[in-house]
Amino acid sequence: MKTIISAAVIAAALAAPVASFAQSNQPVTRAQVRAELVQLEKAGYNPVGDHVDYPANLQAAQTRVNAANGTAQASAQVADSGYGAPIAGSSQAGRAVTTDRSSVYFGN
Repeated sequence: MKTIISAAVIAAALAAPVASFAQSNQPVTRAQVRAELVQLEKAGYNPVGDHVDYPANLQAAQTRVNAANGTAQASAQVADSGYGAPIAGSSQAGRAVTTDRSSVYFGN
């Protein structure tokens, strides 16, 4: 029984450093953000311009930047819209609601 516990402790001790290396996400620097903004502005996006078509203008500029960089957009425009995937289903109209004559509230 002690060998099983010691084997589990050793396995956990060896697995802990692997999990710490998996989390190597570093925050984006100001220079990277400014470089991306310059790319978007060169693609035709105006951050202080018309805000009526804000998401569409930004997504169109991002698509042009991705095409210029040679990177394909991994997801469709629907995934970026915030509305989710289209729902495939149907609905049926029922008949009119009828009241039961033996209802407790009949006549009130």
